[in-house]
Formats: sequence, C-alpha cells, structure tokens
Amino acid sequence: MRTILKLSLLLILLCASAVAQAQWSANLGYASEYHFRGIFQAKSSASGGFDYENNGFYVGTWAADVDDGLEVDGYFGYGGESGDFSYSVGFTGYFYTGDFDDTYKEINLGGGYGMFSVEVAVGEYDNFDGPTQDYTYYALMLEHNGFYGKYAGFSQDFDGEYFEFGWGTTISEIDFGASLILANDDLIGDEDETLVFTIGKSFDLE
Repeated sequence: MRTILKLSLLLILLCASAVAQAQWSANLGYASEYHFRGIFQAKSSASGGFDYENNGFYVGTWAADVDDGLEVDGYFGYGGESGDFSYSVGFTGYFYTGDFDDTYKEINLGGGYGMFSVEVAVGEYDNFDGPTQDYTYYALMLEHNGFYGKYAGFSQDFDGEYFEFGWGTTISEIDFGASLILANDDLIGDEDETLVFTIGKSFDLE
C-alpha cells in the first residue's frame, strides 16, 4: 500500500496550502440505523463533524456512535467540476474506540456526469492481530430530483454486494432521508433488508 501513502502525502500538501482561507462548517445527524456501504454498524446512531473547504480542497473529521464505542473518521482531498462532469480524489482513515472494529485507510476516487456517478475506494484494513487485508469498494449511482439508486460491492480480500434505493429532501434547512438497503449474505449476514431514516443539519461557521 505504498501508493496509498504517497498519494496521501501529496493530498496533505495540496490541502495544507488551502486551509488558511477555507470555509468552516459543521454538521449533526441521526440515523434510525447506521449502515455503511451496506453493512450494519449500529441502531439509533448520532453523528457529527467539522469541515474546511476552499476552491475544491477539503479537510474534515466526522464521528458516529457504534455498538461498542465511537467511529472517528479523518479525510482530505480535492473535488471539482468541468461542465457537467465532476471529479474527486481524496484519502479517508476510519478509526474506532473500543473493540468494535480496527483501522481502515483508503484512497477515494469519484466521478460523475449528469445523473450518473461512480465511486471507487482502494484501501487497507489493519485486521487486529490477523494479516493486513486489501480491499476495493465500488459503487454506481443514478440520482434525480432527490431520488437515487445505487449498486455497490467489494473485491479483493472483502466480498459482497448490495443495492440501495433512497430519497432525500431539505425542509427549513433540515435534511431528511429514507433508504432501503438490500444486501447479499456475504456482505451483511441475516439482516439483508433494512429501511433507514435519517435527519441532519449543516451549519456555516464563518
């Protein structure tokens, strides 16, 4: 995973040059069930985060309660647009208190055109006392007027796929969402059909 480390250092240098003039924001959220990439994490999960952004560069952190402690994420990267085409590259680290899970580190790539978007993450999982595992996550999404459909899954040392269908809207500056997750047994085990409701609020701290 030396490529991940090299790309991460490059992104750190690029983001550091933009942080001095960045816009500062915060967010709070709640989910009836917290699922990440089709995998159950916790019931009744609250979350919150902070972000800097400037001219496409971003740096931020986000945390959510899970079944045995907290998930704390750190991320940075760059995203931009050219006409109807959007693109992004970044790094994310997922860290946990307690024994819920071990550390993940990944490079994130994304692109979109109109209603269509694609996401790829190439990562490394520390795996407690076992051997380090490599994984690739991929997702294809179609979105229109707040409705979306997603097909996604894993390859390499991880396995499993899922479909996600959802809708989101903003009312009085509060975000509301609902999604149906349909996952195969390799990904999520017995909980292969789940309906999730979310509510959230973003704050401009400038």
